[in-house]
Amino acid sequence: MFSRKTIVKVHQFGRLTTPENATESVFTLQPLSLIDELEAAVRDGSADSRVQTLRRITDLFLHDANRFNDEQITVFDDVLCLLVDKLERTALEELGKRLAPVDTAPIKLIKRLARDDEIAVAAPVLTNSKRLSTTDLIAIARTKGQAHLLAISERAILESQLTDVLVGRGDGKVVFTLAKNAGATFSQRGFDRLVEKADGDDRLAEIVGLRKDLPSNLLQELLRRAGDAVLKKILLLVPPERREEIERAIAKVGKLISKSVEHNYDHAERRIAALASAGKLDESALLAFVQKREKDELVVALARMSSTPIGTVAHLLGGHRNDAILFPCKAAGLSWATVELILRDRLAGRPAFDEIIKLARRDYAKLTMATAQRTLRFTSVRAATQ
Repeated sequence: MFSRKTIVKVHQFGRLTTPENATESVFTLQPLSLIDELEAAVRDGSADSRVQTLRRITDLFLHDANRFNDEQITVFDDVLCLLVDKLERTALEELGKRLAPVDTAPIKLIKRLARDDEIAVAAPVLTNSKRLSTTDLIAIARTKGQAHLLAISERAILESQLTDVLVGRGDGKVVFTLAKNAGATFSQRGFDRLVEKADGDDRLAEIVGLRKDLPSNLLQELLRRAGDAVLKKILLLVPPERREEIERAIAKVGKLISKSVEHNYDHAERRIAALASAGKLDESALLAFVQKREKDELVVALARMSSTPIGTVAHLLGGHRNDAILFPCKAAGLSWATVELILRDRLAGRPAFDEIIKLARRDYAKLTMATAQRTLRFTSVRAATQ
């Protein structure tokens, strides 16, 4: 019953060793050996005696687990599997906890524990055992309940084939745990589903938005769907080295449309989009909007040319600060002549007209495009989080 190609000597209180130059299959046993005890425990032993035998065999294995070869580990696998089918849950829980961290743990036994319906038995190996392959875990994730999926989602490393299944079948707790797991990798499809599930779930949206590996197009989509509270939280928690990336993404999706601007730019957007498609959206086109006093088209064109949300440009052009409009103009690369026309239209009838123009010209000459772009991003993000 216990024969193997390797001669294995098991002493009652000794260590398992392999005699040199062994060529035959036999267990050499001392009187009252562990194997004798095992036979008795399996045949007609009490529950307590089986547990005691299990502990002793487990102790024997763990003592030299890093020294055994594959054949020797298989011996322990068979012996332990023979016992576990006759053990109560508490003993199996203990066994799983002891063997889960062991890289050379008996593989059949680990798979048996991982598939146990009792999550207290399965969880330690599902979360920690390296003996379970991605294929093993996918099979379990496709058939077991949410508790098993949650245990798998806490593993240190998760491949995208597995996370595809977990995101697809998992409930909110499983998906949140996955999104928070830095060792989990996701396919494009997996990320798509994460962003979909984050829609309307602020807590999940915050975690997904903070993932470094989230593709930029999906980051923009998540931020577009997110509410102000989520944007604030992401900006608060994001590491300094990623803050500018998040700010750019927020600005790009136009999340900052000012709540004070109740205006529909649909018609103007269609006109500007047509010009852009034809390659005719340039400074001369924008100048024509200024001259014809087509304010909606001016706002949308300037927003597009400066890569700034429409709401931000509308707010700056309609605000009290005359110098504020210099930023989108510089970011769009407009000449001073065009900027002056925009200012003159804005300032018509106001006192100190010439002095304001003079100061603006000086400031515009000193303003760099980089500074203008950075200021617009900051303005856009601040508007989004207020």
